[in-house]
Amino acid sequence: MTKLHNDYYTYAYLREDKTPYYIGKGRGRRIYCKNRTIKAPKDKSLILFLKKNLTEAEAFKHEIYMIFVLGRKDLGTGILRNRTNGGDGASGAVVGAETKKKMSEAKKGKYTGEKNPMYGVPRTEAQKKAQSEKLTGRFMGALNPGSKAIIAIEPDGTQRHFGGRNQAARELEINRGDLSRYLKSGKQPRWGKWKDWQFLFKNSEES
Repeated sequence: MTKLHNDYYTYAYLREDKTPYYIGKGRGRRIYCKNRTIKAPKDKSLILFLKKNLTEAEAFKHEIYMIFVLGRKDLGTGILRNRTNGGDGASGAVVGAETKKKMSEAKKGKYTGEKNPMYGVPRTEAQKKAQSEKLTGRFMGALNPGSKAIIAIEPDGTQRHFGGRNQAARELEINRGDLSRYLKSGKQPRWGKWKDWQFLFKNSEES
């Protein structure tokens, strides 16, 4: 039976005038993490726990609620610097116009005209359909390498499930490169914080 952790919390970073500028969720020492886009206040009195002893689902729900109530500066709806609507993943993230332009130009330069390996090669309707189905299967759902579900098994057998490597690395506060290495090799860490933990893709457990 999967054990539900209830050691998650939600938190806020406050400005000098005590108004919040960031809402987050986490466990352990994530609230004090320095390696992030939104910096924590140097003054610890401006770091505020909102709710404690939550399950992960409860923490996600409260984070989303607080961001909705206080609003985001990038959307012009409120006072927070959050760049997403909260919860798992990057839902609601805003991509700037300049970033969109660069991404578009990069794709055009790589795949248009003579740089395209299929330039000048006629394709039948059957080939077009097959290529479309291949791309759809590659980049959607569980077949996307970036979205493969991850299972982390603690030494006591407790299982923790994550939607992908990014979420697992973020929530466990483990280096993503180390996590990828454990997943690829199938070996358990033998030292440090993650000693005797096991990390695997969910589909590998089922196969």
